[in-house]
Amino acid sequence: MNILLVDDHAIVRQGYTSLLGMTFTQADIREAASGEEAISAAQQKVPDLVVLDIGLPGISGIETARRLLLRWPSLRILFFSMHDELPLVRQALAAGALGYITKGAAPDVLLEAVRRCLGGQRYIEQELATQLACAGPDNTLDPRLKCMTQREFEIFVMLAKGTPPRRIASHLCISSKTVSNNLTVLKQKLNVSSLTELVHLAIDTGVIRVQVA
Repeated sequence: MNILLVDDHAIVRQGYTSLLGMTFTQADIREAASGEEAISAAQQKVPDLVVLDIGLPGISGIETARRLLLRWPSLRILFFSMHDELPLVRQALAAGALGYITKGAAPDVLLEAVRRCLGGQRYIEQELATQLACAGPDNTLDPRLKCMTQREFEIFVMLAKGTPPRRIASHLCISSKTVSNNLTVLKQKLNVSSLTELVHLAIDTGVIRVQVA
């Protein structure tokens, strides 16, 4: 059994590699820090399962999944991400992933997801599955948002959720200046004049949800 864990944070990779290794004792668990490294690792030895983050430096996790599946159509991919926004979940599944869970999930959820996906079964974290079911099949990405690239969409989501630019830069392994430049481009593409209007657009298009007390 060969599992490839793709995440740009070394401590995260080490922690989950240890967790998976203790459970799947016969597994060869390899690590990659980017989409490009993941593709290179797969070329050396095709994995049985790729556990993949969305927010990666360089090409995004979703684009990585597309490229991997274009080369190896039978490859099993499980997304394991900080993002719980339905548009991103739908994009990940549309790219061909078998499963999607968030990093806030309990360790046993990750292990069960890995088991299911290794067996060729779909696994979506329960709360996300419920939201997808309630949203219905027509909850596709709003036309107003289709002008963005995958990376711009990730930044858009994080800005709309109130994530500080420095944290976005750290998470995506880019500079704060690049985040600021992306915000300028996003304002132009989305025809908004402020971060507040960007947040309102994200709410209006269903990208983020407002919790009502």
